[in-house]
Amino acid sequence: MMADIQAQSQAQPANGTATQEPIAATRYGKVRGRTNDGIAVFKGIPYGAPTSDSNRFRRPQPPQAWSGVRDAFTYPSMAPQPPAPIRGLFASWTDPTSIGEDCLGLNIWTPALNDGAKRPVMVWFHGGDFASLSGSRSVFDGTRLARRGDVVVVTLNHRLNAFGFMYLGALIPELAGDANPGMLDLVAALQWVRDNIAEFGGDPANVTIFGQSGGGGKVATVMAMPAAKGLFHRAIIQSGTYARNAHLEAMTPDQATQHAHTLLACLELKPADARKLIDLPMGTLVAAIAKAAQAERRAVWRPVADGKNLPAGPSWPKAPEVSADVPLMIGSTATEMSMLMGTPRPDLFDIDESTMRKRLSAWFGPDKLDEAIALFRKKAPKATPGQLFFDMVSAIVFRRGAWRHADLKAAQGQAPVYLYEIDWVTPVDGGKWGSPHSMEHPFVFDNVAGSASMVGTEQAEPQALAEQISPAWIAFARTGNPNHPGIPHWPAYTVPERTTMVFDTASKAVPQFRDDERVLLASAAEKDVL
Repeated sequence: MMADIQAQSQAQPANGTATQEPIAATRYGKVRGRTNDGIAVFKGIPYGAPTSDSNRFRRPQPPQAWSGVRDAFTYPSMAPQPPAPIRGLFASWTDPTSIGEDCLGLNIWTPALNDGAKRPVMVWFHGGDFASLSGSRSVFDGTRLARRGDVVVVTLNHRLNAFGFMYLGALIPELAGDANPGMLDLVAALQWVRDNIAEFGGDPANVTIFGQSGGGGKVATVMAMPAAKGLFHRAIIQSGTYARNAHLEAMTPDQATQHAHTLLACLELKPADARKLIDLPMGTLVAAIAKAAQAERRAVWRPVADGKNLPAGPSWPKAPEVSADVPLMIGSTATEMSMLMGTPRPDLFDIDESTMRKRLSAWFGPDKLDEAIALFRKKAPKATPGQLFFDMVSAIVFRRGAWRHADLKAAQGQAPVYLYEIDWVTPVDGGKWGSPHSMEHPFVFDNVAGSASMVGTEQAEPQALAEQISPAWIAFARTGNPNHPGIPHWPAYTVPERTTMVFDTASKAVPQFRDDERVLLASAAEKDVL
């Protein structure tokens, strides 16, 4: 992979006319990109060495330098993971990559190279919890976002699941200092951005990290990592603080070690044989990860509060001091769980009242269940039991997490926090999905035209959302304040006002939005359903 690369100064397009392709210099060598609609695009630039062999489970190492000019035309490999189909609401979002342990690569979209413009840099962390997917899905193409905002967009891949989040410190003591290698990959990518992004027209002193779902959880976790201090200056968490014990807290070393034991058992290895994990073929380990996900004691791969790389949970019981001065934007969609629970369990859309009550009893005791159902039904009197269930669980799991996170950030008083909710209802399948998990991707990246499976084929309304949301993200990246002329004034979140920007065809900033829900749900049980 790191062999010398021969320089080619020109490319021949189909019409036979020679065109100059953009070339940029990094600390490790020169890279050649391509131009798309006026934006220079570089794909698969290595920010770390391959993570196979002796580098498996260890902190990332710098990439090896190369001579000549390296073609940066293709996305990096997807991190090793069990295969999963792209289906349903995600069907429009293609991903051309295949898995490989040499996955530490990033992609850049920029309006100009090395022109001293000091553009804001927006670094995207992909979702899929901490276990799956990649930053190379078509909806994350940064062309339109870079052109709209005159910003530099960066997406990347990093280690996931057991490759990036299996805690081995108790089983292989020499790896104790390398806990959370998947998160250390993200820090390494931000260090690469700091050292190289000026060549790509970006400002290393104005970097925003943003991510959705698991990517939002990664943003929250990076905000608590001492090694990342100073590498980013704004943060956006999209649908990423779900269930306090999933993303606001981190696993303890003891909890994480139990998940490592589960994987070892699936491989028929004893704890004393843990070192054999380093030498197993990638495919063998991937197969065991899939098996461990179905085990009686299901293996879960998430950050570990090891006391060093991640001193404590991302934002519980208080917001991390290491990022207290970083402005934060945080929010969710209205009915996150319609996709997350309804896609694998379509029968949930058609449950009856009795089944709805039985399922909700996991969060509410008998004394609170009637009160909770009455509150949500009053706001949506025509909702079916299935719709009411998705609405309530979305509030319990996602909105409650966002409120808690915003409260903790606001209590620090050192940087503003802005809260949002996206309430637009997608027309797909007759509107049954409501405002599902991941729906904001085409709005943030301004890629509505390639997202029919999520937002429908009629583009006027979803494009109107993109005209509000994408500029808000850009404004926040530029200044730490998301306000722009296309939306109503959006005040920072403070207690007790708790103003929320509600994005819809007619957006509005609402003080104490859903405050009755917030008060009621504060006492609901903690239950990690994802």
